[in-house]
Amino acid sequence: MSSGDNKAVKSGSGGRASLGAECRTVSRPSRAPGLLFFKRLGKTPHFLLLLVEKVFRNELRQANFSAHAQTTRQCQQRGGSAMAADGALLLSLVEEFVSGLQDSKAKDAAKGVKDGAFTVLQLVEALGPSLTSSQPQTRARGVQLLSEVLQDGRAELSQKEVEVLMAFYQNRLKDHHVTTPPVLRGLLALTKCAALPPGSAVSMLRSLFQDVHVQSLMLAERACVYNMLTNLMETREAELKSLGADFVFGFVQSMDGERDPRNLLLAFRIARNLIVQGYDLGKFAEELFEVTSCYFPIDFTPPPNDPHGITKEELVQALRAVLTGTPKFAEFLFPLLIEKLDSEVQSAKLDALQTLNACLSRFEHKDTAEFLQGLWSSLRREVFQTSSEKIESAALAALAALTSCLSRSVLSSESEDVLGRFLEVVLRDCEHHLREPDLKLVWPAAKLLQACCGASYRASRVITAAVLPSLTEQYNGKTQCSQRRTLLEVLQRLVQSVKSSPSTEDDDGALSAHRADLCGVAFSALSESDGSLQIAATALLASLAQQTGLLLESDVQLAADHLTRLLLTEDDGRVSVAVVECAGVLAELHPAAFVTRLIPRLKEEMFSDGREAPQQHSHHALRRRCLSALAAVSTQPSVVQASTPVLLEVLKSALTGGFSLEEAVLACRSLQRIAERVQDTEEAGTCFHDVIIPRLLSLVLKAALQEEGSSGGPLVQEDFLSAVVPVISTSCSRLQPTLAARTASRAISLFLDGDVSFLPENSFPSHLQLLQVEDPRLQKQPEVSWRRSQLVCLLMGCVCSLPRGVEVPRTEELLSRLEEMSCTCRHPPSYTAAAKCFAGLVNKSPEGDALDGLIQRTRRRICGELDSSSPLRMQAFTLLVWVAKALLLRYHPLSAALTDQLFSLLDDADLGAPAADAFLLLMSDSPDVLNRGCHADVRLMYRQRFFSENSAKLVQGFNAAPQEKKPNYLKALSNIVNKLPKQVQVAELPALLSLLLEALTCPDQGVQLSTLSCLEPVIASPPPVLLQQLEAVVGRLLALVCSPAMEVRMSSLRCVRALSLLPTHQVLPFRARVLRALAPPLDDRKRLVRREAVQARGEWFLIGSPGGR
Repeated sequence: MSSGDNKAVKSGSGGRASLGAECRTVSRPSRAPGLLFFKRLGKTPHFLLLLVEKVFRNELRQANFSAHAQTTRQCQQRGGSAMAADGALLLSLVEEFVSGLQDSKAKDAAKGVKDGAFTVLQLVEALGPSLTSSQPQTRARGVQLLSEVLQDGRAELSQKEVEVLMAFYQNRLKDHHVTTPPVLRGLLALTKCAALPPGSAVSMLRSLFQDVHVQSLMLAERACVYNMLTNLMETREAELKSLGADFVFGFVQSMDGERDPRNLLLAFRIARNLIVQGYDLGKFAEELFEVTSCYFPIDFTPPPNDPHGITKEELVQALRAVLTGTPKFAEFLFPLLIEKLDSEVQSAKLDALQTLNACLSRFEHKDTAEFLQGLWSSLRREVFQTSSEKIESAALAALAALTSCLSRSVLSSESEDVLGRFLEVVLRDCEHHLREPDLKLVWPAAKLLQACCGASYRASRVITAAVLPSLTEQYNGKTQCSQRRTLLEVLQRLVQSVKSSPSTEDDDGALSAHRADLCGVAFSALSESDGSLQIAATALLASLAQQTGLLLESDVQLAADHLTRLLLTEDDGRVSVAVVECAGVLAELHPAAFVTRLIPRLKEEMFSDGREAPQQHSHHALRRRCLSALAAVSTQPSVVQASTPVLLEVLKSALTGGFSLEEAVLACRSLQRIAERVQDTEEAGTCFHDVIIPRLLSLVLKAALQEEGSSGGPLVQEDFLSAVVPVISTSCSRLQPTLAARTASRAISLFLDGDVSFLPENSFPSHLQLLQVEDPRLQKQPEVSWRRSQLVCLLMGCVCSLPRGVEVPRTEELLSRLEEMSCTCRHPPSYTAAAKCFAGLVNKSPEGDALDGLIQRTRRRICGELDSSSPLRMQAFTLLVWVAKALLLRYHPLSAALTDQLFSLLDDADLGAPAADAFLLLMSDSPDVLNRGCHADVRLMYRQRFFSENSAKLVQGFNAAPQEKKPNYLKALSNIVNKLPKQVQVAELPALLSLLLEALTCPDQGVQLSTLSCLEPVIASPPPVLLQQLEAVVGRLLALVCSPAMEVRMSSLRCVRALSLLPTHQVLPFRARVLRALAPPLDDRKRLVRREAVQARGEWFLIGSPGGR
């Protein structure tokens, strides 16, 4: 709701009127309550006399009150004494509630009705003195008790009883205003009754609209009215529609002047239902629009810590649903939107544009005819003179919606072409700007035309026919590169926005007539030497290819030749990236041309000796571009079958030194990218299962088995193996279940039995021992041994990435060998990979005694190694960390024992620092194992659970640790907290603030950086404990602004800047100190640090300054 004429939304107040001094004590009725009741009727109005007579007449004479009859029979069976006791209890409850103002007695009365101790009619009889009292407050308390019993929802009422109560409440609406709130609550309860009699909804609403001025009520009572309307619209729609437009008018009167956001949300929903459910608006359509549109645009800021949770967006969406709900509002809505678009308030403009977009999807073209010129003028202005990207985007979206709305008009010989007339105006205002590509106005004009062009196929034909010939002609006539680049980019945007033909076979599309000219422009630009023209041309070519059926086969082949030439000759990195992206788009749509033309040429150039290249460096760059291009074009299975043999050939050549380690790693990354992007088909799965995975295993195994004294080439290096593992794991994770099971069986046979029968070019020994650990007592061929043992990482890639439904054969034997290797091997990459593989299998193992027994045995072995002075303690520690992570991810009960062991190692002289680092591994996502991509068992919020269960242990350990061991606890804490979600950090860090401040003094720069990243969101929403320790926080942060690490300096400066946003009286005492400390970073040698220092110092200068905060 805007300022000025519009009504502001603000929280209302509500509550029950005080009854204190005006309430008088009602004497207890005699044993003949009916007599006393009727005597008091003489003092009541005539309508109440008739009503109560009707109540008792129904009670005493009508036999169809089944509930009362059943209660009577029960009372007769229980005897007179029990009935008398119940009557006395009821009278006591009534007196205590009405006279004693004990609101809790309403629940007791409701329970009595539910238990059958008395009926609702007996309650009415007991309330007789209260209901006939001459004091309005006493009558209000009596009605309140009855209403609260009904609201409890446990009273089962018959249709006759509901009818009597309905008449009673309707007549009470004419009583004193103090009785109105409980009467409304009683009526609300009755609207929820299934036994609501036919016609009662109409009579209730007539009484409500006639006797109650809703906006004079308090907030809760107004909400009561809106909820009554909502209930009746859900259950008595036909009855309400019989009221015709009177119901709409009554609602308009009830809502007019509402200010509370909670009630407005209810009112907007009722108004929306009036429209959607087809209620007759009649002559009150304008009134309904006016009573809701006065709140447009919504300007509401919820109060801090609002318990109701009403947001501005909820109100905006609810109001927008009303205003755009029916074309009957068009004549009122469009002038309002045009008016708001002239506003200087940005939020009002944005809301108006979004509302315009929403209404145009529902309105017809005839609804907009009168306002087309005004709408176009406003939208054009917002694009040509925009100061905000959001408003520009919203204006373009609204223009597209307007064009789409006009496109829905049906053309006939007698009707006017509304769309054509509108597009003529658009072209008249925009087309002349396209003839001046040097000027900035060409871009807003192009955006406007693009928005219209993308709205419908009809609009695309009109725009392209008018604009494309002029643009292509200008391109061929211009000589400056900047102008031609601009024209290419405009062409690309228009082509990209063109809608495809929705039907006819004889219609070739909006661009078919311009295909030759557009392809000529694109190929001409690709032949230029200017890099910017080449980049723009690749984007245009990709957009042309995405238009279904536009490019001919000869066009695709020529495009492939151009792209191949640029890949092989162009050294500009930006051009190479653009060419690779374009090739990927075209290859996905037209794979045959790239299989026959691009891939063979790239293979030829990669395997040339590079003598023709001026420098060896350029040949390496060429190979990198070719490897990247092979990955980009390989999305279709046919292309994958052609490209992957080339990449495997690169790896084979690297075995003999034909390719460097860097190039071999790039080839593996290309294979991984192909495995991630290729279409998930059986053909692609078979290619990876039968060709790629066996070839990779064969090449790496061949390198590991080379004779002693040879280097083994790049294929035995750790960097290369680290690149091969993701290829295998990604491939195995996407295999179909049958192929995945066969892959697992092959890998297990290879590593346990030395079965190499499935490997290509099989020249290996018959019985390999790949999981055999070297004996430290033997000095023969230790080099060959580690080459073999490190291949366990390939086994991890095969078996740890399989879907959980795939069974791994011989699991028990494999786990035993992996445990032995991880605990006894002396080669760090080997025993680490073995521990990872062991953990990956444990994570997916089914629950049961077998798994528990395995974990207990492994834990005992780890503890035995760690408690001794064995030289294999690091191996046992590595296995402990990975098994702990595997169990933590799946919430296994035994994970606590292993993490407790890690906590105890923080005091260890040798393993304390690695143990602190291990908590970062526990809380982080592992890239190669134990992640969701590998189908690991990862439960939700395991990090939060680990923190909540172990933060107290960490604090206790820190307090009890000697001074020299405390940094380990601080580092562990920082590693844990840094990986928690920001919301959890803000909620939990106040309790750990003192430890985090201590961590800032730790000399480890990694600890400092992670701690600063934790503190930054907490400073933005400071808890009271931070304000209490502000002196310490400021001192610790200022000490780090001159840290040797650039990241630490930048992060600490951001935290210092965040401190400046705290309340002025809190930070003003530190102003001079902070400004002095921020002077040195202004001369920092790093530009990014200087920028952070300038921003922080500027904020602190404004504190307490005239015109500042």
